Amino acid sequence: MNDLRIAPQWLALALAVALIAVIATVGIRLYRRSARRRALLARMQRIALRAEHQVEVPDGMGGFFHVDHLLLTPQGILVRDTRRVPGLIFGGDQMSEWTVMARNRRYTFENPQPALYDRVAAVKALAGDVPVEGRLLFSNVGRFTKGRPKWVLMLDALEVEFPLVDRAAAGPAAVAEMTRPWERLVGQLRPSPHAFTSL
Repeated sequence: MNDLRIAPQWLALALAVALIAVIATVGIRLYRRSARRRALLARMQRIALRAEHQVEVPDGMGGFFHVDHLLLTPQGILVRDTRRVPGLIFGGDQMSEWTVMARNRRYTFENPQPALYDRVAAVKALAGDVPVEGRLLFSNVGRFTKGRPKWVLMLDALEVEFPLVDRAAAGPAAVAEMTRPWERLVGQLRPSPHAFTSL
């Protein structure tokens, strides 16, 4: 019977190659996630006069709601929740859970609309007379095949629904009128411990 023995230097080399491959894979994933984050933030800056990201908003009862993005646009304040959900998404306004079909896998997640409504209400309570809206921003790796539920926005339609801000055309008086309530709102926010939601 042959006794196969691997020389220690070859074993060490194989382990080193495997370790380098793992580090490279993790590094590439982190780089891609960081690149997506920078691209998303740049797009949001182009549609907003001011922006706050990954913050907590007081809920009026001693607690806080996490908010991915708060944007001050010429139309008012936009509360935005971002989601990266790959696959086919089946969701509706009256459904308590939305279903995802991805890579021979099926799973559900809680309908995110009620949580968005709570966040919008909390921001409205602090924003004074400035209009407040909310959107659930989904990345393009997912697709709603039976129509999009209310307040869902796909990433590729971001600038369609919210055009780029022309700061010169916005007018300093209109901007100043919204900036004061915005600054009061920002003064009551605190940084969120939650990780950035990558698209």
